[in-house]
Amino acid sequence: MIKVNSEKLFSKAKQLFPGGVNSPVRAFKSVGGTPLFIKKGDGCRIWDADGNEFIDFCCSWGPLILGHNNKQVREAIIETTSNGTSFGTPTVQENELGELILSNHRFVERIRFVSSGTEAAMSALRLARGYTGRNKVIKFEGCYHGHVDALLVEAGSGLATLGTSTSAGVPESFAQETIVLPLNDKTAVLNAIAEYKDEIACIAIEPIPANNGLLIQGREFLQFLREVCTENNILLFFDEVISGFRIGFEGAAGFYDIKPDVIAFGKVIGGGMPVGAYASSAEVMNKVSPMGPVYQAGTLSGNPVAMAAGAAALKECLTDGFYEKMESKTKLFIDKILTHTRSKGYLFNIHQMGSIFWLTFSDQVSVRKSSQIDPESMNYFTVLHKELLERGIYLGPSGFEVGFISAAHTENDLELAANAFIESLDIAFSEVKVN
Repeated sequence: MIKVNSEKLFSKAKQLFPGGVNSPVRAFKSVGGTPLFIKKGDGCRIWDADGNEFIDFCCSWGPLILGHNNKQVREAIIETTSNGTSFGTPTVQENELGELILSNHRFVERIRFVSSGTEAAMSALRLARGYTGRNKVIKFEGCYHGHVDALLVEAGSGLATLGTSTSAGVPESFAQETIVLPLNDKTAVLNAIAEYKDEIACIAIEPIPANNGLLIQGREFLQFLREVCTENNILLFFDEVISGFRIGFEGAAGFYDIKPDVIAFGKVIGGGMPVGAYASSAEVMNKVSPMGPVYQAGTLSGNPVAMAAGAAALKECLTDGFYEKMESKTKLFIDKILTHTRSKGYLFNIHQMGSIFWLTFSDQVSVRKSSQIDPESMNYFTVLHKELLERGIYLGPSGFEVGFISAAHTENDLELAANAFIESLDIAFSEVKVN
């Protein structure tokens, strides 16, 4: 694979940006080599600056549920930009997307648009604190909520543990307001509530954790969180930036039929444009300015171009059988790969939720905690990623990241990709030796 132009562009980028990138995982540090500079995308394919073509399973980290350069989304963007790109005022596009979401989601009554998933999580956390008058929040290991100061923390020592910051620049005093617990551990949750009961504003969780592997939780754990939150006047916050509108229009809340108190959205609702949102009941959202004392603002919030793109994308998601078709073809793709790896006896599995999938180099049927992931197993992924690129397949450059299938992936595309996965896995398992 020729990478001359990408190498030149990356060399220049390193003179402009920290590490040559504007988001860390793009630097290819986990897999080695030079990151690819993507020039074009259409359907399920992307082309880099050297003209190399790839079937894409990154899908811009999830939002491109319809694939690249979708006709409906593209035309909505063109039509909207013909009248301008930003006004800093209310627009009809905000109303249209807001109504589309609220009229098709049982669990929310009011929504506020922002510009990213991180901003949505940050605002939801502030709202929970403002509504309850409490400061502490419970989060879980293996769940990521953007680079919000209070949530960019890891567990300290002890069962009910106050967090310690995982990033320079996050004061320990901020991290001390966060209680970090292992996933799928009811006892840890109960102990934390017993110790900090009257100080906890919310329990925050990715109901389908998909930022550190795909750590699928059982419904019983999520229902348990719902019940303990209700009993203790704590808000339950579902971070659905990835799962929202991806596994179903109502996301994990609808899939599990569990009503959270606050939900953060992102990814899909922008149709590929920068968008996030947080939503709740009218009662809770009336605490947000200008109705209430919880301040949150943004010049580009509700940007008309992003709103129009999001509405076009979500209308497609609402068509009959959309999510069923997505899940079905994802399963066929995965089954073809697993049939081969099982016949070879490889320690390998693929975990799936809807059109999201994650590769693990173990025989564990269920991975519900980040502690179950063997870091050494990522040596397989490094080889796999390189071999897939050589065969025209693009995955996100980290074994801890999930993959996505779009409506644009055809059965033929997935057949070609599955064959490339099989060849690449054979090489990975022949080359890598893990103790």
